Amino acid sequence: MNRLSSSVLVFLGVAVLLTGSIHAQQMPTKSPKIKTIIIDAGHGGTDQGAKGVYSTEAQITLQLALKLDTVLRNEMPDISFVMTRSTDIYHNPKEKANIANRENGDLFLCVHVNAAPPKKTITGYKTVATYKKVKGKKKKIYKKVPIYKYSPNPVYGTSTYVWAADRSDEKTKGIIEDERYESSAEVMEVPDVNSPEALIKARLWSQKFFKNSVRLASMIEDEFVGQNRKSWGVLQRNHMGIWVLQATNMPAVLIETGFITNKEEEDYLNSEAGQQEIVRSIANAVVKYKQMIDGKPQ
Repeated sequence: MNRLSSSVLVFLGVAVLLTGSIHAQQMPTKSPKIKTIIIDAGHGGTDQGAKGVYSTEAQITLQLALKLDTVLRNEMPDISFVMTRSTDIYHNPKEKANIANRENGDLFLCVHVNAAPPKKTITGYKTVATYKKVKGKKKKIYKKVPIYKYSPNPVYGTSTYVWAADRSDEKTKGIIEDERYESSAEVMEVPDVNSPEALIKARLWSQKFFKNSVRLASMIEDEFVGQNRKSWGVLQRNHMGIWVLQATNMPAVLIETGFITNKEEEDYLNSEAGQQEIVRSIANAVVKYKQMIDGKPQ
């Protein structure tokens, strides 16, 4: 090969490298859809939640939330994490939702511990006297009433809640006032938040959040099952205890990590090994969920 040919080949090689570099710089980078995750330790302060033999729900949820925050920060260093509480203090559900919305959360993880009422069995009957008015006069009557024995409820296992579907209107109200969704490229831009179009747009976001909440909840329960935990599945419920799910303008789940009223499970919930296993299950699900939402391979 002569000197001229060598020079031409070198020139072409450099040109190819430069062209590839230019194309690489011009390729748009996909912006992650999940940038901020809110971690909420249920109860706290004056509200200790459910009680076991020797521990409370507020104590356990805070320990789990702190561990979850540490694990997720290590595995997702590009994500911002916000804890609604990092000490034993009380926030009502409205304040928890305000924190999540104010911090522009993209995902809300609420950590709880479940409880079941004592098991009641009839062990016999006793006769008691009561008085009843008959023609204006008191008359003593006797009746048999059951004698109950109470024992700890043996129910155990996990469940993950999403807000009740019939409460989507409450979710929509919050979304329609959230500036983040006023000019999103994913749904047509609507300038007037009081217009019918804006309501439709907010409902679309609400439906999307509900679907993604169910997806994440299913992933979490699948991870628990992988750890040989008993799972009650993905559930919907509507009462004050999980009101915060419908008041946060983002996908949101409430994770019941076990039953504190079952002595064996209370021991598990308080153990270092048990807490690490619970946190690992939730973290695995969150990582997979983010990969799915951002369109990255799992």
